[in-house]
Amino acid sequence: MLPSFFIAHGAPLLAVENNEYTQFLNQLGQTLPRPKAIILFSAHWESSTQKVSDVDTYDTIYDFGGFDPELYRIKYSAQGDQQISNEIKDLFTKNGVSFDVDTKRGLDHGAWVVLRLLYPNADIPVISMSVNQNLKPEEQYKIGKSLSALRANDILIIASGGTVHNLRAVKWADNGVDQWALEFDDWLAHHLNNWDLDSLFQYDSLAPNAEYAVPRYGKEHFIPIFYAMGAADDSQKAKLLHRSYRYGNLSHSVWQFG
Repeated sequence: MLPSFFIAHGAPLLAVENNEYTQFLNQLGQTLPRPKAIILFSAHWESSTQKVSDVDTYDTIYDFGGFDPELYRIKYSAQGDQQISNEIKDLFTKNGVSFDVDTKRGLDHGAWVVLRLLYPNADIPVISMSVNQNLKPEEQYKIGKSLSALRANDILIIASGGTVHNLRAVKWADNGVDQWALEFDDWLAHHLNNWDLDSLFQYDSLAPNAEYAVPRYGKEHFIPIFYAMGAADDSQKAKLLHRSYRYGNLSHSVWQFG
């Protein structure tokens, strides 16, 4: 059974950089068993109702501005998989998860940056999924849990975001790490390792510096971790595979669940 993952997508520049984190993701894609398909929840696709993509071939969305022109020449033309989209719809129906089907939307940078670093050939089918920051963490976890059975069918479930993602606090010329970001991630690691859902679901009031690490305007980057956890509810095991920082506090964390 494949694990599920929470993978930070950082800044769009990761797509053209060669650094510790990009090298790690390249290696991770080479060491994991090759999945039949990938289900990916992206922080950059928000919707009030859960969206399930049913797309033949994805366009590449450049949902950012002011970066190196090289970024806008990248194409990640992954294919969809209608059969697996239908399996997701059946599981959501069975588990009482409301959803809509999307047949047009391409892959945003929260999806294609991660996928391209893991699987640069775009030769694995992808089913793109939205997130909803207005749901309670328990409900986000439930959505992921609804899909947990798919992991036994060699389907890889990834949630893309960032545990510390506050664009108003980043320091673009700073390679150090702010103490408040470390304290938040250390708290998170402790409770993830213990699968302490009661505390994790109250992270906003219990975690140190939560108001900086997960600002109200940036919750969409943190919450994908609950979708990834829910997908591994059957095993409830967490493992931190990588953690590094850029720009003072932007976290590059990779958590494996299951």
